Amino acid sequence: MNLETKWLEDFVALANTRSFSASARQRHVTQPAFSRRIRALEQAVGVTLVDRSTTPINLTPEGQLFLVTARNLVEQLNECLGHLRGVSMAREALDIVAAHSLALSFYPEWISRLQEGLGELPTRLVAMNVGEAIHVLREGNCDLMLAYHDQYATMQLDAEVFPSFSIGQVKMLPVSLPDAKGKPRFSLESKDAIPYLAYTQGAFLGRSVRMLLKNDPLRLRLRTVYETAMAEGLKGMVLQGVGLAWIPDFCVREELKSGRLVRAGDEKWDVPLEIRLYRCSLVHKPGVEKLWRQMMKLPRDFLQA
Repeated sequence: MNLETKWLEDFVALANTRSFSASARQRHVTQPAFSRRIRALEQAVGVTLVDRSTTPINLTPEGQLFLVTARNLVEQLNECLGHLRGVSMAREALDIVAAHSLALSFYPEWISRLQEGLGELPTRLVAMNVGEAIHVLREGNCDLMLAYHDQYATMQLDAEVFPSFSIGQVKMLPVSLPDAKGKPRFSLESKDAIPYLAYTQGAFLGRSVRMLLKNDPLRLRLRTVYETAMAEGLKGMVLQGVGLAWIPDFCVREELKSGRLVRAGDEKWDVPLEIRLYRCSLVHKPGVEKLWRQMMKLPRDFLQA
């Protein structure tokens, strides 16, 4: 039998509140995610534990019997962990999901700056594509999401349910390996076909670039020779001289400064983006609530990396 501790804690909470919505709030997850976890527990034990036909809900006879075991297991585990960790429990870490390029090149500097204003802030960071991150946020399986935003290719998130802070401004720049004279080996000014390193279909940054190019004849000269969803992957191929690509400026700052990479076009080809930190207002985890209140008190320029 493969049981997860959080399922047992969910079940105990449900037995106490007799309400899926109230229990979901108590457990800091969305109601659909909470309901799935109770279903998973029932599948694991092989019996129906909850009578969903009544309001408020009731436990089945099997559920009443299992509740005793669940409570004992949860209490014993918490007592053991409390003993191992000492009297004072460590501050609970916040689970953050972020776009790959933000996780690698933006997050370390930004979180360090934020902690200058807020003090120690334990976090767990997972990098994933924006579509996956949105799904995780909607399901209540993370506390915060760090993602790009633009006015054309923006995510479909209700601002009331998923409030956000603007924490940075960034531009995507067309970049290329330089030639012997320091000029771009592949230039957007070229009249010939240009080897193009593209984001895969569905990648958020790719949609932003396509919006820039959709009404420009330049798109007809771009010959796609490589695709990936990750900006860092495109940067690696640009450094190999395979073609040109649009990369967030913070990802290529050092390479542009040292001359290892150069701009492949002037500023009219830049794609402005915003970086935002999102949360789900339906999830009421104390650590997230506290962080959000603290951030609202900070000067706006302090939040910007």
